Amino acid sequence: MAPELEIDALPQLREPTLIVALSGWVDAGLAGIGTVAVMRDHLAAARRFGRMDLSEVMDLQQTRPSVHLDMGVQRRIEWPQLEFEAGNVGPDVVLCSGPEPSLRWRAVLGEVVDLAQRLGVRRAFTLGGIPAMASHRRPVEVLTTATSEELAEATGAWRQDYEGPTGAQSVLQVLLGEAGIDTVGLWAQVPHYLSASASPPAIRSLLVRLRELADVMVDLTELEEQAVTYIQRVEQGLAERPDVVDVIRAIEDADDDDVIDEQMPAEDLPSGDELASEIERFLRGQ
Repeated sequence: MAPELEIDALPQLREPTLIVALSGWVDAGLAGIGTVAVMRDHLAAARRFGRMDLSEVMDLQQTRPSVHLDMGVQRRIEWPQLEFEAGNVGPDVVLCSGPEPSLRWRAVLGEVVDLAQRLGVRRAFTLGGIPAMASHRRPVEVLTTATSEELAEATGAWRQDYEGPTGAQSVLQVLLGEAGIDTVGLWAQVPHYLSASASPPAIRSLLVRLRELADVMVDLTELEEQAVTYIQRVEQGLAERPDVVDVIRAIEDADDDDVIDEQMPAEDLPSGDELASEIERFLRGQ
């Protein structure tokens, strides 16, 4: 049994595009969730019309509910849930966001596919971020996956030969494809040493791709300013860590030459956790 999908009333939409972001295992830099948040701010005729309570399919020790004080007296518990919102950003869109469920993926995601069919969704995009051996000084690349060879060719899909562990968004992509809905996965490549912090450059890169592929109309001016400030803050955090700067330069050299400099073998590169302990601590303090 899947959690109940509560619908206030189905919105009347014209061939809407479904855009999905699930926080959790495959959303480095909060790239997917952050992109949906920006799009939500730009929605015209916005309407939050549905939700799915995930409290029975979550490991609540990993994804905690939130508590809120009302007037300093009453407490309100906010349980993990998927939220559905409709509106338009040029084309009509349906935004689906929330945490990746811990259990019953087929049942939960099957409900999302069923809703997409009821709304007349013709195409969908799943959004996320992947920790990558990349430098924050370079543009964030976005890798693409697709549900058919034709769609892969049209969107420039990459890594069509991947086999291995996956997240709920990739499962949803396959289920949507099986239901006849063309679906593209967009994955921002976030520097692994910054993957736990919200990344404006990664969010910007996903939105640029959505503008190209889905014709969404989102003003990126404010986000571009945030991305510049973000890079400046990272550089400030690196000012007193020349050893970390050397590692980042080695990553850049590897990207330029397809090899790691002999003076910095790949096995000697610090882990993402080791670099993050130095850089993300600075970012959190700002």
